[in-house]
Amino acid sequence: MPIPPEVTGDEIDPDVRQELMSLPKTLAEDVARNLVMVAQLIDEDPERAYDYSRIALRLASRVAAVREAAGFAAYATQKYSEALAEFRAARRMTGSVELWPVMADCERGLGRPERALAMAGEPEVQKLDRAGQVEMRLVAAGARRDMDQLDAAIVTLQSPELASSAHHPWTARLRYAYADALLAAGREQEAREWFAKAVEADKDGSTDASDRLAEMDGVEFVDALDESDDEEPAAADATADEDEDEDTAELADEADEADEAPKADEDDKN
Repeated sequence: MPIPPEVTGDEIDPDVRQELMSLPKTLAEDVARNLVMVAQLIDEDPERAYDYSRIALRLASRVAAVREAAGFAAYATQKYSEALAEFRAARRMTGSVELWPVMADCERGLGRPERALAMAGEPEVQKLDRAGQVEMRLVAAGARRDMDQLDAAIVTLQSPELASSAHHPWTARLRYAYADALLAAGREQEAREWFAKAVEADKDGSTDASDRLAEMDGVEFVDALDESDDEEPAAADATADEDEDEDTAELADEADEADEAPKADEDDKN
């Protein structure tokens, strides 16, 4: 697949570059450029990101960072079985538990929420950093909801991180998940409160909390583009009406002229 010439591979994370040093220089550069494309496309065009990840995987399948990138690309395209296999391979290579939450979420994607819950109770969770433990809590709550255990999902999300007034990268998503669970349980007033708190923490728009809050408040958004589209047909109709009026007037004039012509002939005869 083509790679823009401005993508040199130097954009890659330093830790990943360190891993690629085990490869011949030219090969390392090719892998790095493909990994950069994966990172650039995974949000806006996950299918293309997945294609670049497969190329990197063919070139350097023994590099943990490549297996991890391939896993995330597969995860983004909902290829959960493939993603889980890549994450497991990366974990075997590094011994890190960092991927444990996303591996559990793959189990959810495969329709096995009970396995995700089992993973949430494994010793590996205690080795996660704070962000990883919050992610694991989100996955466990999602698994509870998959199993129609809504009250248990709400309890799972209740934590010091949820109660904290500090804003961290995970805060908006945690508050949003809690609000959504409350709303599903019919606790609308509490849900509204937590959607509002999610909006406060969501500075980069990672959730649609503001839309959900507006929806609960009965606010309707009008698309300006739709309005302009509606105005164009109206203008066209007005123009058509004007044209029709002009045509009618012209026909009337022609009819009057036709009526006057015989009269003029009779006057000439007289």
